[in-house]
Amino acid sequence: MTWRVDAGQQTLALASAGAGAGAGAGGMPRAIYWGPRLPATEDLAALDRAGDMDLTGGMLDTLPPLTLCPLPGDAWQGQAGLRLSREGAALWPRFSGCAGGWEDGALVLRVADAALGLALAFRFAVAGDVITASTTLTADAPVTVHWLAAPALPGPQLADAMIDVSGRWTREFALSEVPWTPGIRLREARTGRSGHEHPPYALFPERCATNTQGTVFALHYGWSGGHRMIAEELPDGRRQIQWGHATDSLRPGTHHATAPLLLTFSTAGLNGCGVAMQRHIRDHVVTWPRPARPRPSRHRPVHYNCWEAIYFDHDLAALCDIADRAAALGAERFVLDDGWFGRRDNDLTSLGDWTIDRRKWPDGLGPLIDHVHARGMTFGLWFEPEMVNPDSDLYRAHPDWALGPVDQVLGRNQMVLDMGRADVRDALFAAVAAVLAGHAIDYVKWDHNRLLPVVDAAQTDGAYALFDRLRAAFPAVEFESCASGGGRIDAGILARTSRVWLSDSNDAVERLRMQHDAALFLPSAVTGSHVGPRKSHTTGRILPMAFRAWVAAQRHMGFEMDLRELSDDEAATLREVTHWYRANRDWMMAGDILRLDAADPAVTAEMQVAADGGRFVLFAGQAETSTQILPRPLRLTGLDPQARYRLTLRNPGDIPPQSRGPLALREGAVELSGQALMARGLQLPVVWPATLWVVEGERV
Repeated sequence: MTWRVDAGQQTLALASAGAGAGAGAGGMPRAIYWGPRLPATEDLAALDRAGDMDLTGGMLDTLPPLTLCPLPGDAWQGQAGLRLSREGAALWPRFSGCAGGWEDGALVLRVADAALGLALAFRFAVAGDVITASTTLTADAPVTVHWLAAPALPGPQLADAMIDVSGRWTREFALSEVPWTPGIRLREARTGRSGHEHPPYALFPERCATNTQGTVFALHYGWSGGHRMIAEELPDGRRQIQWGHATDSLRPGTHHATAPLLLTFSTAGLNGCGVAMQRHIRDHVVTWPRPARPRPSRHRPVHYNCWEAIYFDHDLAALCDIADRAAALGAERFVLDDGWFGRRDNDLTSLGDWTIDRRKWPDGLGPLIDHVHARGMTFGLWFEPEMVNPDSDLYRAHPDWALGPVDQVLGRNQMVLDMGRADVRDALFAAVAAVLAGHAIDYVKWDHNRLLPVVDAAQTDGAYALFDRLRAAFPAVEFESCASGGGRIDAGILARTSRVWLSDSNDAVERLRMQHDAALFLPSAVTGSHVGPRKSHTTGRILPMAFRAWVAAQRHMGFEMDLRELSDDEAATLREVTHWYRANRDWMMAGDILRLDAADPAVTAEMQVAADGGRFVLFAGQAETSTQILPRPLRLTGLDPQARYRLTLRNPGDIPPQSRGPLALREGAVELSGQALMARGLQLPVVWPATLWVVEGERV
């Protein structure tokens, strides 16, 4: 039996066969092909037979196949896709009787072990250019799952290396290139969230692939809790890739399921996978709040967040003054951050006490909200519902609600509430809902500022349940995912939020690289980026306003600084860039981000291209000085080779005095064919570090 799943330019072909299988049934299914889209007439049975491998000395008499769930009981000698026990005794299932078909728009393949009362279902659904794959285990009696993989897939044979994602607080989304070698590349995130350290993303480029060309496979495990990735090369040369929840994270039960594993494939380099993931997240994963429907990716209001202006020092008069300045600069949403509740004068106290601090707000939040609305802005508020301080009324009343041991090491002076408990979720819903129902709040910044003391999938499931309940009760409220910056960014949380806070670092040099790398998975419309203070609060680096503002304008733009520090020149620059963002955001947020292959490693460059291809903007950021004297030509991508394009440098005022040559872009618009721009490239001016060139392009 064979099946195929087509999504965009890719095909995933599957087959099942097994000795002794009954009529119309087979053994454990396997992926026999994943790659460029096959012809509609492809003989999948012949494709399956053509993949049979030889045998030689030192091997078993039959080569065990790489199935969607490889098992030791099938003589599989690599990492298994399932490990489980019942009442402390290991189980060794043997699944058979494969049957499959399309159910509710998805291909579902089923196998069972009747003797042990177990059944596996593999589900493959299509949305745009992405296939989502998942595995579900059901049991007649409770079992403990120590490892359950989403459908295991073959790794590419022409790949020398894999690219996975690492990072830390204030330096998220760093790409790490790791060679394929015999044995295992194992990553396991045991922090209880998708994590700064190694979030659930990976790319598998074949030899010589770049941003703009070559064959690439990409996978993303859409889960907000602890997770595991296995990339294994067996002694016989075959490769497999597995993803699933962190080991030992599941409680005993009769139903266990993986998160969806997002799959995409590209022959257009990393960008092909990046665009597929961007569009999938924006158009199929995020459920946008009601005011944004039916065109959710378009209008993204300019934020002002007060955190790096005032921290915990809340004062109505000061905040009203800042709100006036924010509105004058072009902000459209004002977000009050941490410090408005309990007795929250620092991070030692009051998490869990979601009532307004009447010392700071004697008349409640109403006067500030009214002032913000009078300036034409909407109002947002910060929460951290999943956490509790030991010094809080909530913890004193319910110490048993904290997750993990009583004597655990604190993180940011706080503990985690056990979201697996219904009574905890009920209390949190009541507290947050009371604030939202009592005020005109359009936006919630939802934070998550510490690692979990234990790895428990029920924690993530409980958080999802609370999000879902609040969003059902307040469908017009937009939610943002923040976890000390980028500690919880994945398709699971984005199905419940429509913005992520990529990093707590507002340093534009750091942001330039982070945004560029995150674009392999995240669209502009969900990626929050703020203009930070003149002197960064996380690096101490002092950067010019033009650079800070243009870097923020690459994504969902906002400000996060004390606006009272701005000089007149800085305010004028910020106002100008904000106006540009507001004039261009509709097509940018609905378009694609394409990373460029810059010949100069000091340059980070990308294009944002409109959905119809008729316009684009080129961003070329200079993070440090170059080794050569003059800028190297920058090749563009994604253009029609036969079309002509008019290019204009948007910010010629950033050209430094050392630039004195006869540069075409300095003298006015440049018109060239798409072929010329992609083959020879564009010559940009001499540049100082901490400059971002902005070149607008239009098809003529």
